[in-house]
Amino acid sequence: MKRNSRFSSALHMLVHMAEAGGRALTSEELSSFIHTNPVVVRRSIAGLREAGVVASSRGHGGGWQLGRAPERITLAEISSALGETLLPFSTEPESPGCLVEQAVIAALEGFRTEAERLLAEKLGRITLADLAADFRRRYDEIGVTSHAV
Repeated sequence: MKRNSRFSSALHMLVHMAEAGGRALTSEELSSFIHTNPVVVRRSIAGLREAGVVASSRGHGGGWQLGRAPERITLAEISSALGETLLPFSTEPESPGCLVEQAVIAALEGFRTEAERLLAEKLGRITLADLAADFRRRYDEIGVTSHAV
């Protein structure tokens, strides 16, 4: 199974936005941070814009920036805005008439629901500012004097 990296890629881009000090970052800049195409960035960020996590501006000096202070953006909100589960399995039926599938879903559904609830609760206590502060602490530990954003 291929690991879904949309959440971690979005967090990576958002930490860069938090570190940009209010300067808008282009899709090209953001794509360079996560080693992908600018089109992928724009597609990934659409849900974040709809949720008010990021805002865009056009024209010279335009691009993407945080929609509000990083202290007011939780990881739960980011995850929800992306519209994806972070769990590695789904209990959505693929063959609704299959009795084996029904048994598997019956066994896993309660666990999946509880795991999602616990994960959302934990992610709701972590902000983008927390991630940016941890990045900054790690960055300062290695003694580098500048970080290109």
